[in-house]
Formats: sequence, C-alpha cells, structure tokens
Amino acid sequence: MTTQKKEKPKHLGRGLESLMGPIISTMEENIAASSQQEVHNYIPDKELQVNILELSLDDIAPNPYQPRQAWNEEQLRELADSIKENGVIQPIIVRQKGNKYEIVAGERRFRASEIAGLQKIPAMVRKTDDSEMLALALVENIQRADLNPIEKAKAYQNFMETFGLTQEQAAQKLGQDRSVVANFIRLLNLPAEVKQMLVDGSLDMGHARAILALPTDDLRKRLANRALAGRLSVREVERLVRLALSEKDEKKQKMIFEKPAHIRDLEEKIRSRLGTKVNIQARKNGQRGKIIIEFYSLDEFDSIAQMLGVTNE
Repeated sequence: MTTQKKEKPKHLGRGLESLMGPIISTMEENIAASSQQEVHNYIPDKELQVNILELSLDDIAPNPYQPRQAWNEEQLRELADSIKENGVIQPIIVRQKGNKYEIVAGERRFRASEIAGLQKIPAMVRKTDDSEMLALALVENIQRADLNPIEKAKAYQNFMETFGLTQEQAAQKLGQDRSVVANFIRLLNLPAEVKQMLVDGSLDMGHARAILALPTDDLRKRLANRALAGRLSVREVERLVRLALSEKDEKKQKMIFEKPAHIRDLEEKIRSRLGTKVNIQARKNGQRGKIIIEFYSLDEFDSIAQMLGVTNE
C-alpha cells in the first residue's frame, strides 16, 4: 500500500492557481501587466474548455469584498472609449448568487462597460466562496498596485480578520514581507484627516511612516499640515520628528511644526479680508493645494460669498 504525499498549500502571492485555477492566474498576470488600460487580447486556453456567457449588466452586482473605495473616473472613461471601439474581449469573472451574479474579478471592465452603454458583457461563472472572493479581490488590486495606502491597509486588515490570521501569516499567504503588511496596517492609527491626505495623494507612505513616530494625534496632524504647507520631503519630515522627540516640552514640540511664515502671513491676510478662519494647504509639488474658508452660519456664508463676488442671482 502506497501513501501519497500531501501537497504543501500554495501562497497567494505565488500565483492565483491556489485560489481559482490556472485560468485566473493567466488573467490576473495580464491585468497586473496593464495598469493604464484593460487587456483586450486574452484568449482562453482551449484545454480548459471554459464557457463564456453574455450576461446582462443589470444581472451583475459589484464584488462586496472589493477593497477599492475610489475609482479613477478619467481612466474609466478612457477604458469605456476603448470598449466602445473594441468591445470587451477579456471576460470578467463572476459567481452566481441566486438569480443574479457577483463580480469576482474585473470590476473596472464592468464599470467602464456601464459608462460605454453596453447592455451585456462576456463573463465566466466560477464557484467561489466568500473567503476566496475577498482573497482574489485583494490579490487582484495589490497586483495592480494602484490602491491608495489606506485602501490597501484596510484590505490587509479585512483579510486578516476574515481568515483569523496574524500579520505574519497574512504576509506569508500573500507572498509579502511581514514588515510590508505591518507598515500598511499601522497607517490606520493615523488621525482621520491625515489618512485623508494619504487617500488624496497629498502625503505619501514615507511621510506617514515618519509621522506615526510622534506620540499624539495632535502632533501628527500638525506635522502633516506642516508637510503639506511647506512641501516637505520625507527626509525633512523625519528630521522634524527627531527634533520634536528630542524635546520634552509639548509646547516646544508644537512650535517645531508651525507652518512657514509666508504661509501664515497669507492666511492672516485672507482672514482679515473675509473675517473668518482660513487654512492654506499646499501640495508637495507646489503647483496645487487648497484654501479652506470656514463659516459658522448661513448669514456668514452669504457675506463671504458676496466678498468673493458670488451671488445667487
């Protein structure tokens, strides 16, 4: 009597065969290789004999475990134009849910097809449970590498909670270093407004990792605003963090993170003109930014609007 050796479980990061079979691995490799536009040259392996269905867009729902929370509208429109011209040649992957279908992979194609005005879309139906749905959505987006840091952090956290994994176990299954997973999840400890800066792209991962070394949310917010206003590099932010941590007095720490004098001067001039609090936030490249004008009543809003030359007439 012979005994068969048990196969070692495969890591998600080493290929999607461990989740959904060889065909998805092929598709996701194509997806990962095309970050700017959708792949339209995929031909299924004849040996797999996968049936491609034409499903009504009305019968399809998005992946409920999709980690992406923001979609680039310009890129979706570009993909929609391509679909109008060439059609959807690479099918999306769905699972059946009652009389409807849920997207497993290919939500960008689905959304772009809606914009393009299509009524139907080519799709492959696969048997997939909830845990596989989450894992595949996460791997698909990590491979595309265009999730913002907070979306990716939440995706890692959701993955760990769903499967009951430690950071090390999650990293192993996803083919990542544990430090990568840990660094992303730590971002969730940032104050809400600093996390929004990461979502907007006004701060990057390097800035955020340095800011996390500060002991309080107040100091973290102050330094994040200082980094935006002064368009500071990561090294400059790290220097300010070290300087602040060398001070024991919190008042002195706060003074380190004050905005540059010229920015404060501009804020004061606008405040004097409008009679309300003004906050200037400059982007890193200095070409873009925000001027936040606060108001505390509808009458004050009308007054500010009039001073800016804006009326309801």
